[in-house]
Amino acid sequence: MVENPESTTRQAKKKRDGVAIYARIALDIANRIVNGEIPEGKRLSGRSIMSSEYGVSPETIRRAFSLLEEQHVVEVMQNSGVRVKSKSQALSYITKHTNKYDTKALLAHMKDLLVRREQIDHEMYEIITQIVDSTERFSASNPFYTYECEISQNSSVINRTIGELSFWQKTGATIIAIRRGGSITLSPGPQFIIEANDVLVLVGDQETKDFVNTFIA
Repeated sequence: MVENPESTTRQAKKKRDGVAIYARIALDIANRIVNGEIPEGKRLSGRSIMSSEYGVSPETIRRAFSLLEEQHVVEVMQNSGVRVKSKSQALSYITKHTNKYDTKALLAHMKDLLVRREQIDHEMYEIITQIVDSTERFSASNPFYTYECEISQNSSVINRTIGELSFWQKTGATIIAIRRGGSITLSPGPQFIIEANDVLVLVGDQETKDFVNTFIA
């Protein structure tokens, strides 16, 4: 069973958001220290009060405090709460982690885009496959049709680019997609290197199929 890419993306985003909430709270507390809202030496409100303030569990607040304590922004005192230790360390924490979170957000967004692109490529390939099936059945009445050709192990076109081969000029056929293993490349450019076992999806008139078979052999 193939997993729905859109569902996978939503689950991954939900997981990232759930893990990051205590880090975002730690960053917010550091900002409040730097802007003077919470001065050095002040004892912070208890976990229960701050959990109500941020709308999260006391455990989430505890994890936020732990992050700040690791960077010497606050001091967690046994049975005495949490005290602000250093404004300068709070500033360092903000500088370090803001960049990190921005990078993580960009990487997460890029991953989402790649998942969506893969889904679109497969949907487009399904359409191409349907066109191939349809045009091969009615090729006698259609001057242009799509078809597939597989590159054999001993083909002379292996390890050469489409541009280097002058593929369209020599065959009259246009490569609209290339299937390689489980991946699909739509509208490959002139720098695309052809490999053994690639399946070329082409469009052209009926005579081009013979030209292509001769050319790739």
